[in-house]
Amino acid sequence: MYRYYFKYLLYISLLYGCSVKPVEVQERQLHQLTVLLQGLDTSIPRGESLQLSKDIFDKTGHLTKEFELTKPALWHNFLVNVGVKEKGLCYHWSDALYLYLHEKKYVHFSFHLVGADIGEYFFEHNALVIVTKNDCSVEDGILIDPWRDSGNLYFSKLKEDTLYQWKHRRKRECFSP
Repeated sequence: MYRYYFKYLLYISLLYGCSVKPVEVQERQLHQLTVLLQGLDTSIPRGESLQLSKDIFDKTGHLTKEFELTKPALWHNFLVNVGVKEKGLCYHWSDALYLYLHEKKYVHFSFHLVGADIGEYFFEHNALVIVTKNDCSVEDGILIDPWRDSGNLYFSKLKEDTLYQWKHRRKRECFSP
């Protein structure tokens, strides 16, 4: 009898995983992202860098709720692929952020989609890169990846991310900036 209950509980826990609550943004994280964005070009007003940082964290929190995110990210992918969850794959995150930020019409920043292991079903990963409007080189940009840590925003200089080898995905971008 206990064996039946154990199997049932195991199935339920595997099916739904651990749901994720949106992470509260700490001032330290907000400051770190703002400084990284400001480092792209010191002539960019600090207020615009700060607003962009806030918008990124706010949208990440919103998407965490919208996607009913579960941990870890690969488990959430499985749930999406078998139809239990509707959204939450890495490209859902990057596309949603891209569209949201593009609509904001930032004066000094532009947004680009990047991918790693493109075409490899189990390994492909997508993210967003931010560059200045007068520098279209994504290699010098800031990587924004909310999928990697299940809604806990990962960001760094693209060149410093050693986990993936990123490539610009111009053809996937939803708009031409």
